[in-house]
Amino acid sequence: MIQESELILNPDGSVYHLNLHPENIASDIIFVGDQDRVDKVTKHFDVVEFTTQKREFKTSTGVYKGKRLTVLSTGIGPDNIDIVMNELDALVNINLQTRQPKKTLTKLNIVRIGTSGSLQSDIPVDSFVIGSHGLDLNGMLHSYQIDAISNLEVENAFISHTNWSNKKAHPILVENSLELENKLISEKVFKGITATAGGFYGPQGRVLRLPLEDKNLNHKIDSFNFNGIRITNLEMETSAIYGLSKLLGHHACSLNAIIANRANGTFSKDPGKVVADLIVYTLNKLAE
Repeated sequence: MIQESELILNPDGSVYHLNLHPENIASDIIFVGDQDRVDKVTKHFDVVEFTTQKREFKTSTGVYKGKRLTVLSTGIGPDNIDIVMNELDALVNINLQTRQPKKTLTKLNIVRIGTSGSLQSDIPVDSFVIGSHGLDLNGMLHSYQIDAISNLEVENAFISHTNWSNKKAHPILVENSLELENKLISEKVFKGITATAGGFYGPQGRVLRLPLEDKNLNHKIDSFNFNGIRITNLEMETSAIYGLSKLLGHHACSLNAIIANRANGTFSKDPGKVVADLIVYTLNKLAE
C-alpha cells in the first residue's frame, strides 16, 4: 500500500495538487502552461462538463466535435510537470481507496500546446514546431531510473559538442510518442529536438545582471546536429513530459507556437494569434 505521506489526497479524496477525481479527466489531455489559456482552448468546445482550479493548476473537461478532452494548466517548469504527471497517472493507475496500483494500466494521450523560442534562423516567429525528442538540460528526470529511456550516443555527442560542464546534470534525450506525432504532424509544422531548460533567464542564456556559466551555450546548442537531427527550440516543459510519460507508460507529444527567434532576435508582433491558431490546429487534429 502506498503511504499517505507519499500519495497525498485532499479531504474529499481528490489528488492533492490537481484537486481531481478519476472521473474528472479524459484519456486525451491537453497541457497548457498558462491557466488563462485553458479557457482559450475550451471556448471552442461544444460543452464543458467540469472545471476546477487549485493554485496554478486549472482543469476543464468537455467535448470537442464528439471527442472528450481535458485541458490542464501546468504552470511553468519541469518541477510542475513532475507534480502534474505523477498525479494524473495516480488518477488512472492507482486505486485511490485502497492505495494500490491497478493490475490493468491506462495509457493517457498527452499533448502540450506551448510557446517557445526558435533557435534556428529558418524557423520563423509565428510558426509551429513539434518536438521529435525532448532534450533534458535541467536534471529533474535524474530522480528516477532513466536508463531505459535515454539515448547515450546522442547525449554524449551533445556533451562533447557543447563542452558541457560536469558540474551540471547529464543531459537526457527522450523520444516523443510516434503514434501521437503521426496524428499531429503536417506539412505546416517544423520538427526537431526541443531542449528543456530549468529556468527562463540564465538557463536559457539570457543576461540581465548575472554573468552566465557559458555565454556561448545557446550557439553551441543551435549548431548541434546529429545525423541531420537538430535542436529547433528551447523551453521549460517538454523533456519532463516526455520522460515521465515514457516511464509511466503514456503517450506524449509537444507542439509549440514560436513567438521568438533567438537566432535573429525577433519576437512575434501578435503572439496571441499564433497561440490561438495552434489551439485550433491541435483540437482539429485530435478530433479527426
